Amino acid sequence: MTTAPIRILLVDDHLMVRRGLAVMLQAFDDLALVGEAATGAEALRLCAERQPDVVLMDLQLPDMMGVEVTRALRTAHPTVQVVALTSFRDEAWVQAALQAGAIGYLLKDVSIDALAAAIRAAHAGRPTLALEATQALIHAATRPAPPGHDLTERERAVLALLVEGLDNVAIAERLGVSRATVKTHVSNLLSKLGAASRTEAAALALKHKLIPGE
Repeated sequence: MTTAPIRILLVDDHLMVRRGLAVMLQAFDDLALVGEAATGAEALRLCAERQPDVVLMDLQLPDMMGVEVTRALRTAHPTVQVVALTSFRDEAWVQAALQAGAIGYLLKDVSIDALAAAIRAAHAGRPTLALEATQALIHAATRPAPPGHDLTERERAVLALLVEGLDNVAIAERLGVSRATVKTHVSNLLSKLGAASRTEAAALALKHKLIPGE
């Protein structure tokens, strides 16, 4: 029994890119190109008409971003797998594509054999990421959290008043709490910011824009 070839929709606004990929994909008997789209709208229409198994998606299209198209495709056609095929290497693009539902992320300099393998993997429900995409995700996951990310709303309010130069007595009056409570908040926010003094905490607040409007 012969297995039906994997049906592929190619989405890219550059004709030469589409033509080159179309020729390369012809080298594989188990892959079949069933459509080409130059815009997001065309990709959505062709996906409904041609029912591909895998969509190769450029992330920069003239009418929509590829991330938006990916999200729309995955919502309308949950069984269709999307592999981002792009020139963008930075983590923001990688994360956006994967969050939109792409199962793979490859760069356009990928070899045709690696691309074919990624298409087969996507069809089988297995992710494939370019080395650069994997490194970007690792970098994002291991990057230290920014200063002040764990401050509570009340600690931020106290910090804002520190920036104004108020002492604990004035802060307590402004917020309608006890001086002991203010002292605790100040101690906590100094610890969380890694600041040795109120002045250093105020400086960090301004440097990292921890206070709304600053």
